[in-house]
Amino acid sequence: MRFRTVILLLATVLLFAAPSYAQDVPPVNSDPIQQLRLTPEQRQRIRIIFAEGKDERQITNRRLREANVALEQALDAESPDENLIDQRINELAAAQAAQTRMRVRMELRIRRELRPEQLALWKQFRLQLKDFAGAQRSDQPAGSENLRPNRRPNANTLRPRP
Repeated sequence: MRFRTVILLLATVLLFAAPSYAQDVPPVNSDPIQQLRLTPEQRQRIRIIFAEGKDERQITNRRLREANVALEQALDAESPDENLIDQRINELAAAQAAQTRMRVRMELRIRRELRPEQLALWKQFRLQLKDFAGAQRSDQPAGSENLRPNRRPNANTLRPRP
């Protein structure tokens, strides 16, 4: 989940990065988005891609949040119904799949706007983010990789991740 968030953040920053495409060599330690050296036309097309997907993103994200809440409520019931829990799990899985499809389609559209050298940098940034996310996970205490705080009210224990 963090990796997706970082990618979406990276893509958002991509839209609003200051133009630096006229420079011959990007400065050391500069913003990775500036290193892509997008043309004004590319920036505009990417903004349009984000604008066109705004409603779908909002609907998909809302659906995912609601599916999570519905599953938590089914789990918190006085006498949990396993059939209802299975149904809620399927709804959550469908919402997660829809969100993934939307995110991948958007990234494909953005990639089509990039020149080959920009695409190579984009892929390099993704690898760096993946390494960073892996390092973040390895910083957890031993044995805690499958535990997460329970976000349900009045349930402050740790439980295994699905």
